[in-house]
Amino acid sequence: MIRKYKSNAVSQNLKKETEVKSGSDNAVSTKTPIVKKDFARTKGFAPRGHRPAGHNRNNSFGVRRPFSSAPRNEGAGFQSVAPKDLNGKLRIMALGGLEEVGRNMMLVEYEKEIIIIDMGLQFPEEDMPGIDYIIPNVSYLEDKKDWIKAVFITHGHYDHIGGIPHIMGKIGNPPMFMGKMTAGLVKKRAVEFRDAPVLKIKEINETDVIKISDKLTIEFFRVNHSIPDCFAAIITTPIGKIVHTGDFKIDFSPVNDKPADLNRIAQIGSQDILLLMSDSTDATHPGYQLSESAIGDEMGKLFDKITGRIIIGTFASQLSRVQKIFDLANKYGRRISLQGRSMNENVEVAHQIGYLKFDPKILVEDRDLNRIRDDKIIIIGTGAQGESNAFLSRVVNAEHRVVSLKQGDTVIFSSSVIPGNERSIQNLMDMVVRQGAKIIHYKMMDIHAGGHAKQEDLKLMMRLVKPRYFMPIEANHYMLQAHAELAEQIGIKRENIFVADNGQVLEFKKGEKIVDGKRYDVLGTLTKEKVPTDYVMVDGLGVGDVSSIVLRDRRVMSEDGMIVVIATIDGRTGALIGSPDLISRGFIYMKENRDLIEKTREKVKKIVRDQNSETPADDDYIKNKIRNEIGSFLFGATKRRPMVLPVVIKV
Repeated sequence: MIRKYKSNAVSQNLKKETEVKSGSDNAVSTKTPIVKKDFARTKGFAPRGHRPAGHNRNNSFGVRRPFSSAPRNEGAGFQSVAPKDLNGKLRIMALGGLEEVGRNMMLVEYEKEIIIIDMGLQFPEEDMPGIDYIIPNVSYLEDKKDWIKAVFITHGHYDHIGGIPHIMGKIGNPPMFMGKMTAGLVKKRAVEFRDAPVLKIKEINETDVIKISDKLTIEFFRVNHSIPDCFAAIITTPIGKIVHTGDFKIDFSPVNDKPADLNRIAQIGSQDILLLMSDSTDATHPGYQLSESAIGDEMGKLFDKITGRIIIGTFASQLSRVQKIFDLANKYGRRISLQGRSMNENVEVAHQIGYLKFDPKILVEDRDLNRIRDDKIIIIGTGAQGESNAFLSRVVNAEHRVVSLKQGDTVIFSSSVIPGNERSIQNLMDMVVRQGAKIIHYKMMDIHAGGHAKQEDLKLMMRLVKPRYFMPIEANHYMLQAHAELAEQIGIKRENIFVADNGQVLEFKKGEKIVDGKRYDVLGTLTKEKVPTDYVMVDGLGVGDVSSIVLRDRRVMSEDGMIVVIATIDGRTGALIGSPDLISRGFIYMKENRDLIEKTREKVKKIVRDQNSETPADDDYIKNKIRNEIGSFLFGATKRRPMVLPVVIKV
């Protein structure tokens, strides 16, 4: 149960909240009851300390322990009271997000009670042909469904919400807490998954205090990112307080969002924080992150000079950027065409809940796009990273149904280059220029601001929170190490900094330790224990059915192709009937390599003839021999290793 301390407008938002069945025609829309300030008059709930003995009424989310809350003392800072448990252990582990940018999922576990932070996806790497995306492995949780008390989602990017439809049913569908914008995006994604359970979503704000049980409490504070409604979590446990920042940057003038409350963060830092887990994505970049408002000002200077069509490529999740483009379109008398499914869906959700503010009349339908003067149109789409199926790639390849480039167009790449995409983006830019358009990108002027804190912002967060222990999260290992070095620079002891791998268990327990003459009553250890975190790959409708062996076979076929060997044999004697057939795909062009094909065919004949004619033909023996010997022969002849697929037909 959540208690609000703001205006009635927040309570009205709670009235509108519904539980959504993913794609179900029989879904029941159940309104969440308004939370009353007088707990004694609210059916089924009582103020903390006044609950009848033995009371264990389930709340509307079906959680075994009641949710309750307590007002925050706005003076010296709210201090959550948790019972002391001298024997309890606090365990923290990541099921993803410590060895990659993506697949973020963190577990906070205390004595058979678990809080989950985020359930993201990771986009496939170059050596994963055919894979749509990767989600966390939750096998550790599947026999601990009763332990999972709540899920908290920091913000609405897919690397933090993308795994929700696949995972929630496997872990017992616990209640979920997230901001309003995040809730809208999660519900929108859930509609696409008919087999997913009803999601028990509760919207939160920075004033909420959620008592998960008599041992665990969660508070929140607002942070800024490239999407509205991003929150950090403060989890109070009997061992101590933990802060998880989520993705964040310090932005004093964000677009369509409230700035982070640094006074509130400093107030939290006065509460003796045990552990800070902080975003490390930009830990290798010095300085401060640019404000999103500054990007809008730079784009405004461009719009003053451009007379033709303006085509902007950016991330669909960069809603703050999209808002500035809408504002500039209105200022300069241009209309907007949205291109790409994800761009249209995100704008629709954000506009419906009031986070994107614009007159719908400014939007242009595809059928009317070419009727509008070039100097009166802006086209916004995805694909600034060179993605093959995104809007910009389809335009330059002449595959888009209404948009094609022409002389006088200006294409703005309003995003930085994600490592690994450099060549794709260079090729895309080449094709844009060849078709007569001009290019402007972030290296030419400030038309992109990242969503992650750079080094000076990261130091500021650590100085404000003042944790005893520090754990960098949400990045590749070298970025985590860079963040750890920053923590040392501001005075956190090296032995109190934990750079972990996915699945590695960080453990805290009561004990005594004296550092620089100061006595500490909690000991933290990065253990050698690891829980499963291997890839669960999503390929079409399959989840987890593509193994490493299947992926290896795909890589082999993509690199060296395949050759099929078809041999027809006598089922009784094993004698070869006719001549073996060979089919090559992606290995060699058979018409130009007749000599190699004939030598291969003769090799197959010899393998089959070596079979003992006095014994029945053994299919598996012949297949394995063809696979091994033909594979070795072809490698010796070509220095390539095609996949050899033997087919033995007995007649």
